Amino acid sequence: MYWDKAKECMPREDLEQLQLERLQSTLYRVATHVPFYRKKFKELAIDPDGFRSLEELRKLPFTTKDVLRNNYPYGLFAVPLRDVVRLHASSGTTGMATVVGYTRNDLKNWSDMVARILTSSGVDADDVVQIAFGYGLFTGGFGLHYGAERIGASVIPISSGNTKRQIQILQDFKTTALVCTPSYALLLADTMLEMNININALHLKYGLFGGEPWSEEMRTEIRNKLGIIATDNYGLSEVMGPGVAGECSYCNGLHINEDHFIVEVINPDSLEPVAPGELGELVFTTITKEAFPVIRYRTRDLARLMPEPCPCGRTFQRMTRVIGRTDDMLIIKGVNVYPMQIESILFDIEGTEPHYQIIVERDGRLDKVTVLVEVVESIFFDQMKKQRQLVEHIKKRLATELGIGVEVKLVEEKSLERFEGKAKRVIDKRKL
Repeated sequence: MYWDKAKECMPREDLEQLQLERLQSTLYRVATHVPFYRKKFKELAIDPDGFRSLEELRKLPFTTKDVLRNNYPYGLFAVPLRDVVRLHASSGTTGMATVVGYTRNDLKNWSDMVARILTSSGVDADDVVQIAFGYGLFTGGFGLHYGAERIGASVIPISSGNTKRQIQILQDFKTTALVCTPSYALLLADTMLEMNININALHLKYGLFGGEPWSEEMRTEIRNKLGIIATDNYGLSEVMGPGVAGECSYCNGLHINEDHFIVEVINPDSLEPVAPGELGELVFTTITKEAFPVIRYRTRDLARLMPEPCPCGRTFQRMTRVIGRTDDMLIIKGVNVYPMQIESILFDIEGTEPHYQIIVERDGRLDKVTVLVEVVESIFFDQMKKQRQLVEHIKKRLATELGIGVEVKLVEEKSLERFEGKAKRVIDKRKL
């Protein structure tokens, strides 16, 4: 199935011409309206009107997370705030959010992109879509919500959590498509088995999963336990949100919406392009966004492009699922978590030392984070009540700042391993 066959199956030559025209328009827009890009282009002697081929994209500067953070909140917007009808945000390395904006036309394009991904997985107007992503500043819930409405599906905006309520809705509302993280899908399946619910009696046919890393083994387990087609989708707030890329029903790579984005894969050390099909860092340039266009945004996500054609007939390039990152960001329950966020919080709390370690594990089906915190010696001679109060205080601060709950364990001074080079702050024990 196609949402927009004319564009999704466009000949590559026509697609690349369209990309070039839209890139030229975007470069003019950012050079005119975004001070950061105007200054950069001037420093590098780049003429935004002089681009005649897509290969010239390599002349342009990269945009990084630091650039976004340094221009918080509206410094990279290319339209006046009165033209921005939606604001979203994602977490930053030190708690400083990355703020993104959308015009009405941006929201229409966003809905169309998600509609393509839903349709390519098999979802149509007759389906009932249960969205178990969180709603709010996170782009996931709203992005998929409006895409599902765009195709005419019935949408259940239940948001995340409350597993037994989710299961009741799955049964009573005859949900046919589930949208959530893959680990939460497995939790739902396991909980239903514990409740002796006949999963085969459900109406579920499709699962669209994202928001965290997952493996082919997890896909197989989800298929077997829920009896559904399980597809992967990819997006990030800085570029658009969900809808950047997604799998069709063949489940053999994520089709990138190339009429809206130009994708590059680079060596993260040399910053040069990798050979076709090689693993590297994804870099995206938006070519239709009005409010918040970005040029050569370094995602830090590692993947490969898949040049061979897909049996579905779509001509957009495909990418593998993201298999890692070039930085120390963790994705926990769909939330971006940086060790530096935790460090900055601990520095503010009296009695803690600047040494900590983050342990990430799979507790059943969900991720569990435990922060080991070194504390001054006197803490261990205090009453247990005071130790518990300190733990609860740290947990509350971390939950408020990170947006997820974590466990906290106090450890003695100098009990955590010291490293001569870069400290190993994160021990990830998950087997994805």
